[in-house]
Order: sequence, then structure tokens, then C-alpha cells
Amino acid sequence: MWRSNIRAWFKDSETIAWARLQMLGGAVLAVIAAMDPSLFNQYIPERWLPLYVIGAGVVTEVARRVRAKDM
Repeated sequence: MWRSNIRAWFKDSETIAWARLQMLGGAVLAVIAAMDPSLFNQYIPERWLPLYVIGAGVVTEVARRVRAKDM
């Protein structure tokens, strides 16, 4: 699934790939919020924020443990 040029950009790390995906999503949401703050609540309801935080933590931990052989 990982092609060599994509793997090189992410330094062959799922954790770095996940972090960059989160940064891209955050940048997109920041632009939406800057353009019209009411749009932000349409796309991301406040009730989903705790679920996102927990889900992001789980995905980050799984991505980290994929490479950690001592865990």
C-alpha cells in the first residue's frame, strides 16, 4: 500500500502519517472557521469533539505500537 515515495515522505512511519493527516484536517477546519464561523458548527458539532479526541488518541496509540517491538 505504501509506495516508496510516499513512505519516504512519511519517513516510513504510520504515526507521522497520522499526525500530518491531523494537521491537514486542522488547517482545513481553521480556514473554514476563519471564513465563516457558523460553518464550523455545521461541519463539526460540539458534541463530537470528545469522540474525536478519544478516537484520535486510540489511532495514535495503535500507530505508535505498530512499530514499537518492546511493547
